[in-house]
Amino acid sequence: MFGLGVPELLIIVLIILLFFGAKRLPGIGTGLGKTVKEIRNIKKEMSRDKESAKKTAAEDPASEKKSFDSKLAQSVKDKLVDKVIDQVPGVRQARNIKDKADKVKKIVS
Repeated sequence: MFGLGVPELLIIVLIILLFFGAKRLPGIGTGLGKTVKEIRNIKKEMSRDKESAKKTAAEDPASEKKSFDSKLAQSVKDKLVDKVIDQVPGVRQARNIKDKADKVKKIVS
């Protein structure tokens, strides 16, 4: 694992313990676990999308490549935006305010 042995890992754990404190470690572990789970889910969805794109590639190979790339990029972007909105305090309220301001702007113009 990248040339890290037991002594190096213990030093890293001690530094993390000193930096964050024992009270915050369970929350950090939970957050890391959720992040790993979300990455695995995104990977599964991407493989499913790729398989479905391969099935439709037999019909039209040129359009398949462009549509798959754009769908994949949009999917990853949407998932990351939703994840940030859920985890960062105040972002959801700011996004709601921005959406309401955009609606008002549409109505006024």
